Amino acid sequence: MPDSPLNLRLADAAATDVLGDALAQALPAVAGSAVLYLKGELGAGKTSCARSLLRALGASGLIRSPTFTLVETYRLGALTCVHVDLYRLQGAAAVDELGLRDLLNPGCLLLVEWPERGAGALPPADVELTLGYAEAGREARLRAHTDFGAAWLGNLRFNTRIEPYVSNLT
Repeated sequence: MPDSPLNLRLADAAATDVLGDALAQALPAVAGSAVLYLKGELGAGKTSCARSLLRALGASGLIRSPTFTLVETYRLGALTCVHVDLYRLQGAAAVDELGLRDLLNPGCLLLVEWPERGAGALPPADVELTLGYAEAGREARLRAHTDFGAAWLGNLRFNTRIEPYVSNLT
């Protein structure tokens, strides 16, 4: 059963990176596939958070924003991470052409920026992360939509690494 949302106040951009790292540390073993939606306005930190998550999972070298390539894939041991940016796409038909459903094999983590642009053509999210501006920093709202997502956020709630960077943890 999915948990209640997790609302965080991120003091600065570095805290957004710490959130990505903490999400990686909190990720349960992915037996099937897992899906994380990253929502928020331009510049809110979606790509930065995804990069930090990928680095913490073992990605090295250049981690490109998929804004222009649309899809970037990282093979990280038994886990394959697929980072997608749908900002430039015009609807579900364009998303179907990316073949994302074909990539969702066991051991796949799909990170989707701008998922609202692919509504109806995307697999459902396990966790939805919405980033927004708040005063001098940002706010993050995480919501689990599946039991896997609830386990992921449950692990995140107990990650003490984010406490120095996050206030108003609820």
